[in-house]
Amino acid sequence: MLERASRAHAPATVVIDGPSGSGKSVFADAVAEHWPDAQLVRLDAFYPGWSGLAAASAAVVEDILLPRSQGRPGGWRRWDWMAGLPAEWHDLDAVRPLIVEGCGALSRAALPFVEVGVWVEAPDAVRKRRALARDAGAFDEHWDMWDAQWRRFEARENPRTSASVIVDGAQPPPVDAARR
Repeated sequence: MLERASRAHAPATVVIDGPSGSGKSVFADAVAEHWPDAQLVRLDAFYPGWSGLAAASAAVVEDILLPRSQGRPGGWRRWDWMAGLPAEWHDLDAVRPLIVEGCGALSRAALPFVEVGVWVEAPDAVRKRRALARDAGAFDEHWDMWDAQWRRFEARENPRTSASVIVDGAQPPPVDAARR
């Protein structure tokens, strides 16, 4: 996967998508470990609240990918989950490789700007168990609403079919997963 990204004419952009708890973050970490000059952006940092999947998906294109495609730095605004408000802006370097990871990242609008699209999947029971354990109760009351948003996004955008790489997230990625 990194070999394909490194052959890109501009600084490569890898977008990793999949449902909550599928293993996207673990896979993104493996890619970043083998690609130390890459910037890693996680949508979890800027979803504008529990109902913000669609807004974050649009922000990936408008604030990160489009400016980057024009050689301009893009960025993202952190969401302060405790205050329930937007927080500080984070700039991204237009000339360094980029990894964007999160539910809703691989939309049809994002595709023209992506060198490698990755879809990470895992069985629903595995995903839910992981997601709820990961967030130590903070996600429990929001799971159904979030999953419904995710399923609407998936039906509308069909990100799995847009991906150039499919990852079985049910198992931890092999050490060399990012090199494939």
